[in-house]
Amino acid sequence: MKWSPFVLFTSAAIAIAPQSETNGESDLGTLDLTWRPCVGDNPNSVCNQLLDWAPDRWDDLLHEVKPSKERHYTFDITRGFLSPDGVNSSVIMVNGGFPGPTIEANEGDTFVIEVNNNANVPTSIHWHGLFQKQTPFMDGVPSIGQCPIPPGASFTYRFKADRVGTSWWHSHYQGQTVAGLFGPMIIHGPPLFRYDIDVGPVMLHDRWHIDYEDLNDETLKANPVQSDSNLINGKMDYNCSLVTDGAACFPDAGFSKFRFKSGKTHLLRLINPGADGLQHFTIDDHKLTVVSVDYTPIEPFETDVVSLAPGQRTEVLVKAVGKPSDSYWLRSDIDPSNPQNSDPTASVCGVGSRQPHAKAIVYYEKADCKKYPTTQATKYTTTARCGTFPLDKTVPLIPEAPPTTPETEVTVDMTIMANASGVFIWSLNNHTFRANMNSASLAQSTAPTFKFSDIDPLANIYNLGSNKTARILLYNIFAAPHPMHLHGHDFYVLADGAGVWDGTVTNAANPIRRDTHQLLPSPDGGVTPGYTVIEMVLDNPGIWPLHCHVSQHLTGGMMLEVAYGKSTIETYKVPAAITDVCEEWNLWRMTNVVDQPDSGL
Repeated sequence: MKWSPFVLFTSAAIAIAPQSETNGESDLGTLDLTWRPCVGDNPNSVCNQLLDWAPDRWDDLLHEVKPSKERHYTFDITRGFLSPDGVNSSVIMVNGGFPGPTIEANEGDTFVIEVNNNANVPTSIHWHGLFQKQTPFMDGVPSIGQCPIPPGASFTYRFKADRVGTSWWHSHYQGQTVAGLFGPMIIHGPPLFRYDIDVGPVMLHDRWHIDYEDLNDETLKANPVQSDSNLINGKMDYNCSLVTDGAACFPDAGFSKFRFKSGKTHLLRLINPGADGLQHFTIDDHKLTVVSVDYTPIEPFETDVVSLAPGQRTEVLVKAVGKPSDSYWLRSDIDPSNPQNSDPTASVCGVGSRQPHAKAIVYYEKADCKKYPTTQATKYTTTARCGTFPLDKTVPLIPEAPPTTPETEVTVDMTIMANASGVFIWSLNNHTFRANMNSASLAQSTAPTFKFSDIDPLANIYNLGSNKTARILLYNIFAAPHPMHLHGHDFYVLADGAGVWDGTVTNAANPIRRDTHQLLPSPDGGVTPGYTVIEMVLDNPGIWPLHCHVSQHLTGGMMLEVAYGKSTIETYKVPAAITDVCEEWNLWRMTNVVDQPDSGL
């Protein structure tokens, strides 16, 4: 797609570009969307019913067997140019839109998603936070569950909607999320909290104008590149004076818009699908009641600001306290957001952004949608350096205690180093991950004669054997944080802080459970480590990534693989789709150069 002049929608207050020029076929960020408490035709489904019964029955009711359906989606992946912030730049689109489409199901349904790779690069799609029990091959990580989907090929993912709540899907190939290959994933179930209106997904994400492959190259050369802007649901105006490479820029790309109804309580599904930025979310003149983190419902608490690291999600309830004719700014700031900071683009919690402050608009039911709000930003303070919520603030609504004594324990020291070629890579116990795209290690592991130790050493395998529980101590010997994400599981977060863990567990009887947690940075540049202690129940045999969700860190090899339950894996049947895509990949790479300067993920 080449740059073309905008057709403007104008009023005395607003001149904005059409959605087709900024976001293509995506309807995120517009007022045309409506969200339902369920997917399907049954208004009496359990996911429409508030759980007013005793808390000790919630867990059983949430996971009772329910009638299920297949939810079919088609993803047509292409490359092109759009202007989500007004700057014409390269993107990867799904069905012609940026960001990609929202997929929805009811708990227990089966997603059937056909991915047609019509781009000129390989790809693979991961479904963030799902357990994938009995379907570990569908997790979407090349070199583990599958081979990449080569250009011109198709692959159909089939897996259960096995959680309830808010998440997202994204590419797991060479940092393609930077180019926009991601979208929301909502799984409906019995609501545990009273609200009137589901506002839908609110994605908070950084944006680079350079191509994702160029960003990878610069990262490996230790040339940190700041993001150019910050977006909400793929939209935000950009200050065109910041453009230095001659790219076409329009100053009024427009803001995402949301609708509130006066006096009603609204559910907002916050997602950080960004590559690097720690986001701080607020709504002018409104309080936020936090009711879940990742997929875990928690005891509600009120706050002015919600902080999310890449990969994390938080559901909040917001009471519409304004008048029917009011409108307000909704904001998200890439850290730091302190107005007293002398350099608002600098960040100790990531590479920072040239334009770190994103805005969207909340229009009440009778507000003039042709005018911008005049409200003032919420003043807030964050709770810890580069942290999100303190552990003692996030108490699961359904209590669950971790095992008192884990059966095995692993310590992982994380830092950065230059290899013999001068490329900067991440070291985990002096090992760096690099994907072998030419094999799917999980499929190989189904053979009785195959051992985890036979997998390429660059896979960074941690064999947990036949243990039932494991504790992992993560030490960060670096000045930036790492949002650590574990595939196929939730984990208990026992503790975090700086120094050496002294064995103290926060809320030992009921610690927070989630799939992505921010590993705090070293407070003094690497002398004193930051740490996070997690514990996991080994109830999903397979080979599962544990990695940093900062794209530039993952491309530099910040990942290990947790493997266990070999005897159970041998009972798994490798889907024909996995065999087929690996055959297609091997044929494609025989006549094409596979450019993999990074970890591959």
